[in-house]
Amino acid sequence: MQDYITVIGGGLAGCEAAYQIAKRGIKVKLYEMKPVKFSPAHSNTNLAEIVCSNSFKSNLHTNACGLLKEELRLLDSILIKTADKVAVPAGQALAVDRERFSEEITKQIESLENVEIVREEVGESGNKSLNQLAEDGIVIIATGPLTSDNLSKEIRELTGDEGLHFYDAAAPIIEKESIDMNIAFWGDRYSQERGKDEEIEAWKERIKNSSENNYINLPMNKEEYEKFWNELVNAEVVELHNFEKREIFEGCMPIEVMAKRGIDTLRFGPLKPVGFTDIRTGKRPYALVQLRQDNSEGNLFNMVGFQTNLKYGEQKRVFRLIPGLENAEFVKYGVMHRNTFINSPELLDETYNLKKNNNIFFAGQITGVEGYVESIASGLVAGINAVLKFSSTLKQNFPKETMIGALSNYIATENKNFQPMNANFGILPPLEEKIKDKKLKYGKLADRAIESIRAIIN
Repeated sequence: MQDYITVIGGGLAGCEAAYQIAKRGIKVKLYEMKPVKFSPAHSNTNLAEIVCSNSFKSNLHTNACGLLKEELRLLDSILIKTADKVAVPAGQALAVDRERFSEEITKQIESLENVEIVREEVGESGNKSLNQLAEDGIVIIATGPLTSDNLSKEIRELTGDEGLHFYDAAAPIIEKESIDMNIAFWGDRYSQERGKDEEIEAWKERIKNSSENNYINLPMNKEEYEKFWNELVNAEVVELHNFEKREIFEGCMPIEVMAKRGIDTLRFGPLKPVGFTDIRTGKRPYALVQLRQDNSEGNLFNMVGFQTNLKYGEQKRVFRLIPGLENAEFVKYGVMHRNTFINSPELLDETYNLKKNNNIFFAGQITGVEGYVESIASGLVAGINAVLKFSSTLKQNFPKETMIGALSNYIATENKNFQPMNANFGILPPLEEKIKDKKLKYGKLADRAIESIRAIIN
């Protein structure tokens, strides 16, 4: 067997796997095809490039993704530690400056003595194929939902699986200076809602230009919303290829697709107005758009929940109908990505190990875990277990009571209608006691999970 472990893909999962292997004293060859070749969504040469939202979701103990991050911190995740280091204001969420994040990860991975980064595409003419790399060594495939055509073909041949696809889209990013702050206001949900008329005028002045909270909010009345909705559902979209015309994954649906489900669908989803007061009227708005800080400087904001497949010109026209964005400057438009994942319940075990070839592991969104933090978790589990395989040691299954273990259990459990899965409390085993209060129940589930992780570490 080779004296190193191969990791294919320098994204979130691949970098985490490489770090977990290298810190245990084993050599790693990390294959990354950039800058020789870029996917349709990637644009810089750094590792761990983030192309969709800059949010790693909630940090709260009683939030499923918050719990997952706590588990990863305890297990020395390099990706989560770096995200904490380059965080930008986002209320109770962990959001990062995406450029600093990828730059920092690249520096750290390059500095690891046991890691060699190979900048080439696996399977490209003249380069080693997946079969060659796995022939006499351990390989982790962490090529993500934008796996290249060459490698996708090899993975289909390896797994006997034709491949499954879902589609998400990146949200537009706007220059803060182009937002009309006479209409927009700062605030987190529920922290701004007011009920007494005498408080409203003083409150307006206090929040108009105050960034004491972490989101910029754009309120809409009924007329404004219905005009926006009508233009949105009738706007031109990018024509999809035949292979893209399949069911869209519910967790990352283009806003125009969601809007077509009914005129009020957005008002109960990403444009939910609950917990806010319109500074123009002193009343709850009919609908509300949120913008989240996208970089450390605080001059760029992304449109929360506005993943889209609209043509660029249509995005500018339609999104400028939102009050406060009439003169919005878009530094980046939303784009549709092709995303691929394998049929993990048939192919993988709970350590992300391929059942038919124990030398091969998968990690990241290609396995069907959905989300940044979930991908990092899969990279950590695959990396640790690749080391154990390399050392001829028993595998490490994480308890189902942990969020890490629940996710790996989900992707390895028989499911005829397998769909990508985010971290959520619904995949954890229930508590022995029945607790009606949701926050209290989630807190106890989280406490149990952290206790299990600490037991593993000990």
